[in-house]
Amino acid sequence: MIFSVTGSDAETLERNCMKKLTLMLFGILLASPAIAEKIDLTNDADPKGDVDVFNLSGDIEIIGWDRNEIRVTGTLGDDVEEFIFERDGKTTTIKVKVPSRTRGHKDYSSDLRIRVPKGSSIDVSGVSTDIEVEGVQGEQELNSVSGDIETEIFGADVDAQTVSGDVDVEGTNKVADVNLESVSGDITADGLSGEIRANTVSGDIDITHGDFSSARLETVNGDVNFVAVLRPKGRLDVETINGTVDIMFVGDVSAKFDIETFNGRIRNCFGPDAERTSKYAPGWELSFTEGDGNGHVTIATLNGGVRLCKE
Repeated sequence: MIFSVTGSDAETLERNCMKKLTLMLFGILLASPAIAEKIDLTNDADPKGDVDVFNLSGDIEIIGWDRNEIRVTGTLGDDVEEFIFERDGKTTTIKVKVPSRTRGHKDYSSDLRIRVPKGSSIDVSGVSTDIEVEGVQGEQELNSVSGDIETEIFGADVDAQTVSGDVDVEGTNKVADVNLESVSGDITADGLSGEIRANTVSGDIDITHGDFSSARLETVNGDVNFVAVLRPKGRLDVETINGTVDIMFVGDVSAKFDIETFNGRIRNCFGPDAERTSKYAPGWELSFTEGDGNGHVTIATLNGGVRLCKE
């Protein structure tokens, strides 16, 4: 079969092809992800000022440096309403603002890299946000709903809390008051000194290379590992519902010990052996005094054993 195309038919065919091509290109543009807005902003800052940061979704990385200024780089989500970066006296506010009312799927995910004077104190919060802090020597308050928190401590107090995520803290053996909390996640702390409180519902607690006057460690479903110095007149309190407790004291320890399990053995590498709470029950208990007994150690587990040793 032979087809012939007249002049008018050729023009019609050409127009139809152009329309289809235009629609195809338009569809490709709609399907392509929008390019996130990049930011690179700098403000003067107090060398020991306060920095408040809020980011609903995305990553927050904060790095301490030797300049008396704050630099923010990163990308903003397509549906972010406004980016706020302002200074009022000693306080600098950095905020990713989103609309108060939204419908449908929106892109608020923003990644921020923030450099602050190393002597700054910071207050950082987010919802679906990972938080990482490095080289900041002032006080830190870090909060996330769904995200991990990682930070360094240089002798100032730290409060780090997340609902669903891990908390990881590195210290420099300088005295600080530290509070670490997670509902669903592990807590890890290395090289801390002073006072620590660590609490998680579903997760392990791992405290190593520490030097404490007070430590309170609590978990519902998880193990507790503690390798540290307990100072004279120091206090260590450990509680877990379902999990084992492994305590390794570094150096001599002077304290009164009260240890009890409902269902689990107690193994003591120094001092007396544990006794059964009852010949009819699986629990064990151990009470004794080591050294001058000027400190106090209490350990309680429901389902899990306890190991007590010292280097």
